[in-house]
Amino acid sequence: MQTESVIPSVLNGKAAVSVAAAEDELADFSTNRRVLLLSAMALAIGAISSLVAYALIWLIAAITNLAFYHRFSAAPAVPQGHHLGLWVVLVPVAGALIIGLMARLGSEKIRGHGIPEALEAILLGRSRIDLKVAILKPLSSAISIGTGGPFGAEGPIIMTGGAFGSIFAQQFHLSAAERKTLLVAGAAAGMSAVFATPVAAVLLAVELLLFEWKPRSFIPVALASIVASVCRVPLLGAGPIFPVIAHAPLSGTELAIAAGLGVLAGFCSGLLTMLVYACEDLFQKLPLHWMWWPALGAVFVGLGGVIEPRVLGVGYNTIHSLLRGELVGAVVIGLLVAKALVWAIALGSGTSGGVLAPLLIIGGALGAWAGFWIPVGDTGLWALIGMAAMMSGTMRSPLTAMVFAVELTRDFNLFPAVLIGSVAALGVTVLLMRRSILTEKLARRGHHITREYSIDPFELARVRDVMNQEMPTVPATMKLTELSDRIARGDSDLGRRQGTLIVNNQNQLVGIITRGDIVRALRQNQAAEMTVAEAGSTDLVVAFPDEPLHAALTKMLDRDVGRLPVVERNNPTRVVGYLGRAAILSARMKMHEEENILQRGSFSGKTIKQTNQP
Repeated sequence: MQTESVIPSVLNGKAAVSVAAAEDELADFSTNRRVLLLSAMALAIGAISSLVAYALIWLIAAITNLAFYHRFSAAPAVPQGHHLGLWVVLVPVAGALIIGLMARLGSEKIRGHGIPEALEAILLGRSRIDLKVAILKPLSSAISIGTGGPFGAEGPIIMTGGAFGSIFAQQFHLSAAERKTLLVAGAAAGMSAVFATPVAAVLLAVELLLFEWKPRSFIPVALASIVASVCRVPLLGAGPIFPVIAHAPLSGTELAIAAGLGVLAGFCSGLLTMLVYACEDLFQKLPLHWMWWPALGAVFVGLGGVIEPRVLGVGYNTIHSLLRGELVGAVVIGLLVAKALVWAIALGSGTSGGVLAPLLIIGGALGAWAGFWIPVGDTGLWALIGMAAMMSGTMRSPLTAMVFAVELTRDFNLFPAVLIGSVAALGVTVLLMRRSILTEKLARRGHHITREYSIDPFELARVRDVMNQEMPTVPATMKLTELSDRIARGDSDLGRRQGTLIVNNQNQLVGIITRGDIVRALRQNQAAEMTVAEAGSTDLVVAFPDEPLHAALTKMLDRDVGRLPVVERNNPTRVVGYLGRAAILSARMKMHEEENILQRGSFSGKTIKQTNQP
């Protein structure tokens, strides 16, 4: 057994080290100077993602011109002006066949709308994405959208920007958490470059991708988003991309109507999510390889384009028309139904595309339809609120939806209205549906994630809050056989603990001995003369009463031990408590009680408790 001192820092005159460590542990944030390194990397990733966004937009325009107008040009184009007649049905089918082959021969990860794949890479792939995906995803998405797929570019650019951020991070010695930060920085920068919405892109990262709220990740992601928005100006032009005439501040009546529209959008959001996955279930039952599913779904896309040409492509011009109040009446109803059906079928087929732009069109059409019956405001006003509410309810990201809608239009007076609509839609969907359209795909792959963020009780609690102050101790000179006999006889103090603290004549901590130490010593047949100090461990790791419980738990995991002596920080040989696994779990139990035990106080000082059962 090792016989060195319990606290080497004390023998070396370095007690101040533990005090400095305590100051770090008790800080509001755990961010250190590595955030500066990540921030510098994020600046480069922001610039790279803006170039990737430009390439994606260029590809979509070039393929749209080639597929629908048979010309080689990268000028902005939309499918609605084609002269192909019924032959237009074959255009999305041809694109889907190419995508199926790319997924079969290249990488299956290019299927889908991008955000679930980014979530999967973050949560399960240690934030590592292959270069193959970074190349094939934007190419497949450009082919899908350029040949009339009813998708937007945001999902693909989030996945692609994230892929380039991950590839960049993999060139350096970084932790998985740091790679995640740079992956998300690339995703946010890509969205910022496409839509000129840097604030909404950062909020999307916080609400959907980071799974934390820490300066170490927030600062680099924000910097990447800002750089991408600046680089967008010479590449794609300045925002907003959907400018409208600003509305006057809304009255209380209009805000109440916005809440009602948000509730309506929430119910429609739930129906839309169920429709998408019902289509996916139908494709799963087909006796065909999944490579052919996109082509089959594209037949319906083409037919939908014949009936309502506005369902084809990204539809940015359609979004702008809705916001300007140019689409009303039966046209809006047809657009709402056709876009929802065509998009759900195409997405359920597993082709490559995004969700955000289609949600804006569907939500805008819903708002424009409702606006016909609303006696106040104009159609464009309710279209914008419908867009934000539909995005919030479907993606479960109300802050992103609210800011995104306002950044797209720069109509800042509508902040309260879009907030109310977004929150109302969120309230409906979280009560009606267990998962969002983004997380349902992961759940079907066997991966459950939670979207609720809260303070870890192990971070909030201190060791002194849960430690046992009654610690079993034995003198260092005690024979091991005597300790073994006492445990065997059922000594009440020693029998209930896996570890026993060893103290010297001055009652100072010198070591710890566990039942495993006793068994190993007895097997060596040398226990007759061995003392507990010789059989136990004197190279200890200890906890301090004022340090966060999480820090003590980390020590346990790092040293693979199940218990820690708790000592005074300024006098590490004086024991004040004992921290075991049961004590640590009591912190989690306290949070459980706070969440589930209903209490009603009374003036008599008594408390009535009742379990909160859903």
